[in-house]
Amino acid sequence: MTDPNSDSPTPDSPTAEAAGPDPAATEASVTEATENAEASGRLAQPYSFEGVTPSEDVRARWGDLEPGTETGETITVAGRLMLRRIQGKLGFGTLADGTGRVQLFAPKASTPDFDAFAGLSLGDWIGVTGEVMTTRRGELSVKVDDWVRLAEARRPFPDKWHGLTDTDTRYRQRYVDLWTTEEARDALVLRSRAVSLIRRFFEDRNYLEVETPMLHSQPGGALATPFETHHEALDLPLYLRIAPELYLKRLVVGGMERVFEIGRVFRNEGISTRHNPEFTMLESYEAYGDSDTYMELTEQLVAHLAAELLGTTTVQSGEHELNLAPPWRRAPMDELTSEAVGETIGVDTPIERLRQLCDTHDVHYDDGDGPGKLLLELYEKLIEHTLIQPTFVTDYPVEVSPLSRAHRDRPGYVERFECIVAGRELCNGFAELTDPDEQLARFTEQAEARAAGDPEAMTVDEDYVRALQYGLPPTVGLGIGIDRLIMLLTNSLSIRDVVLFPTLRPEPSIDLTIRRDTPEAPAPPE
Repeated sequence: MTDPNSDSPTPDSPTAEAAGPDPAATEASVTEATENAEASGRLAQPYSFEGVTPSEDVRARWGDLEPGTETGETITVAGRLMLRRIQGKLGFGTLADGTGRVQLFAPKASTPDFDAFAGLSLGDWIGVTGEVMTTRRGELSVKVDDWVRLAEARRPFPDKWHGLTDTDTRYRQRYVDLWTTEEARDALVLRSRAVSLIRRFFEDRNYLEVETPMLHSQPGGALATPFETHHEALDLPLYLRIAPELYLKRLVVGGMERVFEIGRVFRNEGISTRHNPEFTMLESYEAYGDSDTYMELTEQLVAHLAAELLGTTTVQSGEHELNLAPPWRRAPMDELTSEAVGETIGVDTPIERLRQLCDTHDVHYDDGDGPGKLLLELYEKLIEHTLIQPTFVTDYPVEVSPLSRAHRDRPGYVERFECIVAGRELCNGFAELTDPDEQLARFTEQAEARAAGDPEAMTVDEDYVRALQYGLPPTVGLGIGIDRLIMLLTNSLSIRDVVLFPTLRPEPSIDLTIRRDTPEAPAPPE
């Protein structure tokens, strides 16, 4: 038996010399080793491979072994070969699976088809059976008593040290990036855990998760440009949903008093570090609540996610340290904007004065914009990016909130809030408009704006108005962009870092020529 206390460096040691197959091996011996491995079935790529122990379970059970320990216990592991070192008659490898990494220890004297094992390419999927042990340096390892190649990586796989350095390649080839960029994998795994926690959060509060249509006969639920498609059998133009809002509120009318949905929405807008044409939205609705109800719920949800996923409610966002613990600041939009321009303004300010202020501060506006839209434009240009700590911006103008209920105390405003964190909008919520006559009037105004050339304006949804005529109780709604929430929790500066497959321009062509594996470069010093 080869001594596990060998002084040979381990794969993770920066002093280990990286090498491919033994350079002294002749081409004939390599060919013979490959032929032998093929004959034995070790390169056969089987249809299944059972009895696998995840690497995290290996570390959980044997992670505290003393250096130089042989356990006498045999297990089976499987994953990608991400690092390989051949040191004379000893081979070392790093096997990575979906839960972590474990070292492979391969003595030539006892490893079947050793030369073929040494000739495996980086990225090959392999299965290994062997004894759990630790080397003299204390590295937990699986001794290779038997092995089989499960899938061949025909393209050269980036090694652990260099990974994928080009961000565009990382986003296009996420199937490689997940193996080589640990931060990317961690962020995307956290995203999955966060969605699971969100579901549990709402279910614990007696919410019912539902699914509503993605194909709409008319766009609605938000001010955005829709994607258009066509149903051939019905010869019917359809739109990919820009929000599930109107269907979810129909369900409240139908007696489902607490509902939520987590799903894709689609908006035909520009692409930036904050915008992807398709993104994931959480929307929830609760009968009998108001804006205060959902501001408190939003605080609780975000703080809960941070505590569960990160172990703290203090998170880093770029150069800023953010405190997500409730309560969060609340401030009316017109008051914040008034502070920025140095005078008191609002929806009752003469429109000419609002236009002058827009001109002074280089804020774009259209001739048809009313005072509410001008106030919003000033706020978004002057204020939003300055709000770093979590802030609920409240009391939006009616003009820019066609689905919100009129403010109980402030004419011209609605009971709506947006949460801004680190200068970015995180959520939008409001008391829902319940009066069918007023809703029809606002839909009509939106339709007129759309006819005048506004591609983001809504149309008249007659069925939704009919639903309101059956009665919608006092109801509050909330929408949170899951992607931006994950950006906040992972300190990511681009939405592409938290979306598995972001929208990109198609590559002009993809070179499918296979280039054989080359020996690894030496590992850089740590």
